[in-house]
Amino acid sequence: MPMSESNELNTLNSRFRGFYPVVIDVETAGFDAKTNALLEIAAVTLKMDSDGWLEKDETLHFNVEPFPGSVLLAEALAFNGIDPANPLRAAVSEYEALHAIFKLVRKGIKDSGCNRAVMVAHNATFDLNFMNAAAERASLKRNPFHPFVTFDTAALSGLVLGQTVLAKACNAAGMSFDSAQAHSALYDTLQTADLFCELVNRWKRLGGWPLPAAAESSTGNASGCE
Repeated sequence: MPMSESNELNTLNSRFRGFYPVVIDVETAGFDAKTNALLEIAAVTLKMDSDGWLEKDETLHFNVEPFPGSVLLAEALAFNGIDPANPLRAAVSEYEALHAIFKLVRKGIKDSGCNRAVMVAHNATFDLNFMNAAAERASLKRNPFHPFVTFDTAALSGLVLGQTVLAKACNAAGMSFDSAQAHSALYDTLQTADLFCELVNRWKRLGGWPLPAAAESSTGNASGCE
């Protein structure tokens, strides 16, 4: 395959059919995205090097003020160790946190030639529901994320590594995991980003990417259904 065609397959927009993967983790005051507060959110964008290996790019992290009237479940706060009233959290509003994250993501979409962001998260439905609910409360209309498509590292890890718990999946992938730092949105997002990169890159190392059909289509010889 000519070098230019090989390079075309080693770009972020080619790898995920135009999706721009962004790793997200949230910490919350319960399980109900409509009533329980979003307390912390972190985002890690991803990029590909010239050889098509996926790696972390930029990181944002915010402690978030509980929205007015939100329910703070004591058992949830005990689990994640967050004191919403602690002034040292320097918490910002849902609007401020998501506006900054969405701005970074939209820039990444444009710079990478992608069409839309897709959330990468561990048990991603939970994080997506909380982010979307917060964006709705904040009246943020330009949400760059797909409303329901996700790349769930719990499912991917179950397939590739036989593990679905984040700490166990990281260990199975040959990564370290500090349980003392778990349930920090920043730490969990960075670990999830490393795990997702390892899963994607491992598939490439094993010869699973680029697909033969993708290589053929880059030379104009592929045929098939849309």
